[in-house]
Amino acid sequence: MKADLDDLNAFVAVARAGGFREGARVSGSSASFLSEAVRRLEGQLGVRLLNRTTRSVVPTEAGKGLLERLGPALSEVESALDVVNGFRDRPVGALRLNVPVSAARLVLPAIVPPFLAAYPDIRLEVVTDESFVDVIAAGCDAGIRYDERLEQDMIAIPIGPRVQRFAIAASPDYLDRRGRPQHPSELLGHACILGRFDSGAMTAPWEFERDGEIVRVDPTGPLIVRVGGATDLAVDAAISGTGIVCLFEDWLRPHIDSGALEPVLEPWWQRFSGPFLYYPGRRLVPAPLRAFIDFVKASAPA
Repeated sequence: MKADLDDLNAFVAVARAGGFREGARVSGSSASFLSEAVRRLEGQLGVRLLNRTTRSVVPTEAGKGLLERLGPALSEVESALDVVNGFRDRPVGALRLNVPVSAARLVLPAIVPPFLAAYPDIRLEVVTDESFVDVIAAGCDAGIRYDERLEQDMIAIPIGPRVQRFAIAASPDYLDRRGRPQHPSELLGHACILGRFDSGAMTAPWEFERDGEIVRVDPTGPLIVRVGGATDLAVDAAISGTGIVCLFEDWLRPHIDSGALEPVLEPWWQRFSGPFLYYPGRRLVPAPLRAFIDFVKASAPA
């Protein structure tokens, strides 16, 4: 049984995006084209692949089975066709990255503009996601994560600052009212602003280190925000005097330098290694991704 490759790609785009409109946005097609392509594919196969409601589009059992097998297969087809890209003067095509919000905010701004200026024929899409995902299953070429969240079969290269710190800070007004902690254990008597990942896990306990001593504190407070999407709310709340916030130093540094926030327990701030760009080592690297990898390596500090 033959099926048109465009129809198969249309089905994958809609199934992954969870809808025709979002699938059209991601794939660069129209919703009507995707709808007709999926309808045509279902007619050829004689089975419904997607359950459609006014609010969602969900693969049927047959659709799930097809999607599971098609994803890797279509990726290999794209990789095979991308070989031609190596013979062009400049790579052409789409590059899709899956990154945490912190990387989108703190790492990519220094890399993306000059990269796109150097490779004007590459279209870059950045998807923010706080959970660890299979980049291929998610329809992405590569991702950015920290080393403790990398799978063993991934190739990883350093990207961005190689050493970072978690900082904690609060508004001077809050510290005037509640006091300035001198030891991490004193945070138990303070209002702390906490985060929760998409998985449900909390950002606590907070970990501190000084002169080889490690202290873990499980603070409480009046506000819990979703990591990533609501992190700026946590910062704004801290500036307004709600409590103490714990976040990447680079995220808080502008507010510390302006005086809106005051560092708390700075000698105890813990250092950790910077993020990595990772991608599967079991497949041919697409030309846009290869260009990005080379650009990141060339831009790395000596």
